Amino acid sequence: MELGGPPPLPGSPVAPPGYRPPYVHPPAETPAETTTRLRPVRTRHPFRTAAAAVCVVLGLGLIGGAATGSWLISDSSADPAAHSAYTVGRTAWHSIPVDTLFPRTLKGDGAGPGGADRIWTRLAVAPDSGCTPALDPLLLKTLRPVGCTRLLRATYTDATSSSVTTVGMVFTEGDTAAMRALATRFTDQHLDIRTDLMPRAYAVPSSPAAGFGDKQRASWTVHVLTEVPVVMFAVSGFADGRTVTDPQPAAKAMAVTATTAAAQAGLGHEAKGLADRVERGLRADVTDLTEKPE
Repeated sequence: MELGGPPPLPGSPVAPPGYRPPYVHPPAETPAETTTRLRPVRTRHPFRTAAAAVCVVLGLGLIGGAATGSWLISDSSADPAAHSAYTVGRTAWHSIPVDTLFPRTLKGDGAGPGGADRIWTRLAVAPDSGCTPALDPLLLKTLRPVGCTRLLRATYTDATSSSVTTVGMVFTEGDTAAMRALATRFTDQHLDIRTDLMPRAYAVPSSPAAGFGDKQRASWTVHVLTEVPVVMFAVSGFADGRTVTDPQPAAKAMAVTATTAAAQAGLGHEAKGLADRVERGLRADVTDLTEKPE
C-alpha cells in the first residue's frame, strides 16, 4: 500500500486509483530581524550647528590657500631654490662660457711681491673631467664628503714666461652644511698647507708649461667656498721645468721673511693672485645668473 496520508473515513468517496491531492504550501516563515535598532536622534543645539559651519568654512579656506600656494611655488620664477647660488653654481661649469670662467688674459693689479702688477696669459684649458685623474688620491679622499660633479682647469703663464700656474675649480655635490663643514675642517686642521694635499698641475705641450708636472709644483693654494659649491685651487711652478724639493703653500711663500726658491720667485703670489681673480669672476657670474627677472 502506498504511504502518503491517513486512511479514508467510512462512507467518504473513494478516490480513483492514481489520484493525488493538490500540494498545499506551508505558511511562509516570519523573517528574522537583521537590522540594528536606530538610536534616537538628539535635538541639535544651535551653537553646535554654527560652530560646525565655521569649521567647514575655515577648512575649505585652508585647503584653497594651500592649493594656491602650491600652484604659485610650482612656477620656477617664484621658487627661490631655482635661483639659489648653490643651484646655479653647481651647473656653472657648463652654463658659463669657458672664456668667462678662464679669461684668455687676466690682470693682477698689485698681485705680485711688494704690490707689483701682474698679467697672466692663458696657455690652454684642460678638457673637463672628473676629479680622479686631476687630484692626488689623498686630496680626492678629503673632498669626498662633498662629492665631485666636475673639475675644470686652465694653465697660465706670467708676462715674462718664467712661471706657470694651473688654476682649477672643483664643482661639488655638497649642500651649504657640507661645504661649511669642509671649510671648517680645512681651517681647523690646516689642510691647505699640507704638501700631501697639493693639487696636480696641468702640463701644456709645446708651451712654457710643457714640463709642468708633480715634481715641478712649487707653491699652491686651496680654498673651499661656502657661498657656492666649489673648491678653488691653484698650483704654480717654474717654466723651465726644474724640480722643486721644498714646495711651500702660498700663504707662507708670500710672507716677507720667506726664503724658499718659490717665495723668492714670487710663486706664492702667482698661485694666490690667479686663484683669487678666477674666484671673483665665478662669484660675479653666479650672482648675475641668480638675479630674478623683474
